[in-house]
Formats: sequence, C-alpha cells, structure tokens
Amino acid sequence: MSPRKTYILKLYVAGNTPNSMRALKTLRNILETEFRGVYALKVIDVLKNPQLAEEDKILATPTLSKILPPPVRRIIGDLSDRERVLIGLDLLYDELADNTFGSGYLDAVDGDDETPPEESTDS
Repeated sequence: MSPRKTYILKLYVAGNTPNSMRALKTLRNILETEFRGVYALKVIDVLKNPQLAEEDKILATPTLSKILPPPVRRIIGDLSDRERVLIGLDLLYDELADNTFGSGYLDAVDGDDETPPEESTDS
C-alpha cells in the first residue's frame, strides 16, 4: 500500500445557512473517518471574504475545493452524497487501486476468470 497523501481542502460557505452547516458537518465526518488526520481544511465564508471567492472563481456555495494532491477538484452542494464526495476527492479510486477488495475481485472485474454462460437446451 502506498503512503497516504496529505489533502489540502477549502470549503466555501455563505454564512451559517443550513446547507453550509450541513456541508461542514458532513465533510468533518468524512475527514475524521476516511482521512485520519492527513488533511488541512480551511473554511472560507464568502460573505465575510468575497474577494477570496472571486479569486478562486467560486460561483456557488457550499463548494469544496481539493487543492492537493492534484488535480484540483470542486464539489458543489451540501456534500450529503458520501460516495460522490469520496470519488471527487480521489479517495474511493485510490482504495480500489490499492487492492482493497483483493486481486480476486479485480480479476473478476477485468473478466479474466469469467466463464461463458451455459447455453439453454430448452426445446
């Protein structure tokens, strides 16, 4: 297994709106369970710092921006779809690439061990 990457993330929110608070709560839960401390999160309130949102071309909130590791990725919304967030952060893909499910699973996905279906002999 490769060494874990450090993730640098920015979460853009608009004050204490329900969507912003839901996004922050969900993100913190994901970070604590999946990233185990190998991340840095900066929460930016675009109402207090509109220049930062403008510099980073943020058009909607909440928006999660993954700065490192590359490539830069953005996820817009309240982050309630955990799988979408993990895919957006490249965490779910990395786990699959690290053979989380074992080589038997990956071989079956590749079709190497697949046996052709038997033909029906019904007349």
